[in-house]
Amino acid sequence: MKMKNFNKIFFGTLSIFAFVIACTDLEEELVNDFTEQLTVPGVNVDLGETDGSSQAVQDQIGSAFEKLRDGTAGHNNYWSVQTVSSDEMQVGQKGGDWFDGGIWLDMHRHEYTAANEPLTNTWNTQYNAISEINSNLAKSGLSANEVAQLKVLRAFFYWRLMDVFGNVKIVTSVGSDAPQSSRADVFAFVESEILAALGVSAITADMDLTNSDLTTNPKKYRINQYAAVGLLSRIYLNAEVYSGTARYAEAATAAGWVIDNGPYELTTEGNSSVTNLAKRPGVETDPDTLVGYPAMFAPNNQDNVELIWTVPFDSFKGGGMNFHMMGLHQPSQFAFNFDSQPWNGYQTLEAFYNSYDDGDIRKKSNFLVGQQYSYSGLPLSDWAADDFNPDGTKHLPLNYTPEINELAPNSIRQSGARMYKFSHAQFERNEKSNDFPILRLSEMYMNRAEGLARAAGDWSLALTDVNIIRERANVSAYSSITADEFLAEKGREFYQESHRRTDLIRFGKYNDAWFEKSASADYKTLMPIPTDAIIASDGSLTQNPGY
Repeated sequence: MKMKNFNKIFFGTLSIFAFVIACTDLEEELVNDFTEQLTVPGVNVDLGETDGSSQAVQDQIGSAFEKLRDGTAGHNNYWSVQTVSSDEMQVGQKGGDWFDGGIWLDMHRHEYTAANEPLTNTWNTQYNAISEINSNLAKSGLSANEVAQLKVLRAFFYWRLMDVFGNVKIVTSVGSDAPQSSRADVFAFVESEILAALGVSAITADMDLTNSDLTTNPKKYRINQYAAVGLLSRIYLNAEVYSGTARYAEAATAAGWVIDNGPYELTTEGNSSVTNLAKRPGVETDPDTLVGYPAMFAPNNQDNVELIWTVPFDSFKGGGMNFHMMGLHQPSQFAFNFDSQPWNGYQTLEAFYNSYDDGDIRKKSNFLVGQQYSYSGLPLSDWAADDFNPDGTKHLPLNYTPEINELAPNSIRQSGARMYKFSHAQFERNEKSNDFPILRLSEMYMNRAEGLARAAGDWSLALTDVNIIRERANVSAYSSITADEFLAEKGREFYQESHRRTDLIRFGKYNDAWFEKSASADYKTLMPIPTDAIIASDGSLTQNPGY
């Protein structure tokens, strides 16, 4: 990318700088003309590394796939619902900040109602995407491959609706309505659409997909045969929740087929290395490159060998990912030279953070903890501190602590490990450029492990695949494993990737008590259908029981 004009502004007290663009038409200039490397004294950032052009596809269905950016990795939508309702994170009320009418406290405590804004946004986002897909399907001249991809993509959004809300309407054409379907019927529809795209009636280890309208093209921004089969693996793993009938053996078979036939590899230090775009010249511990697991989630991760199907985010051309704004405290702006102050909302729960072994490379990669440092290596201070030590002194150093004092009303502003799995780049705007994985090969190993174990009623059958994942994480192999330990390991592997709520429900743990949350009623495993949707349906939508 190319930045034609910029001025350097130095923040004297912290000896760090940001930059501004001297350009009349900023957005157009940036989007159209960023083609070269950005060079600033002391830092070398190739912004072109994040543009995703190597994975781009020219076809007629781009507008449908762009809908994946809405809510998948941003605040106040699907990602937030999946995450804050689980034991991964909280959005603590910090004095006068982040109360937001109590919606995040309610989400954490499972006291959400049909008026909860994040739930309304989640419902609307999925149906808006489905509407766009139906509009695309109504176009003339689509190839068979484009039609197949659109139908699998629509099935994916219906899977989300089924998973979160249960009984929903299956609308398959523009301008039409439909009666409310049972969750089991939605499951059957989702399965049938994916199988039809694959050109088979069932998943088998030796299935022949030569009649599939999907291809094996490995471009990660579209759906190929491996993505469709991998998605079925996830859906089959949860089939008993959705339909009442277990499909664990098929979940394992589907996952195994992707592992055995796909071109993907688990990310290791030997096959994945990218420039560390977050590197601070003044911090000696910042590596020049990210290798292995951290490289998979970096801003320049688009070509990673483990990723099967991803959502392309770009800070200038494809917004929707703002993890840095959601999670970091304001002074962390000066560690990464963000163009605005973060919001200091999301905090990782202490028990979840502590579930990692200290030597687990995922622990170091996934979180920011401890004293934070500026671009030039100076300790950052919390100039906005209103939290006090017992002796009355302020919490002046910016020090993220795994310990959290409370959910509300005065959650300490520096408390909680902060999410860093999708690492940052210097000079980021409010939007990030890291591609978000919908499916990656590690999930296939974990799905195969769980499917085999559950189908046979023997968790020892999960050991081989789980230990492959643990070896990559640099932690010791299990000699035995239980369902609870498997769930913990899956949580460690897929932190921040929207898996946790769904996994907790499948393992019967979603309604358990955890930090600042009492045990919740069984009906809470389904979210309430939003009030706005009930009203707009004119009586054709029935609310879920208990709400």
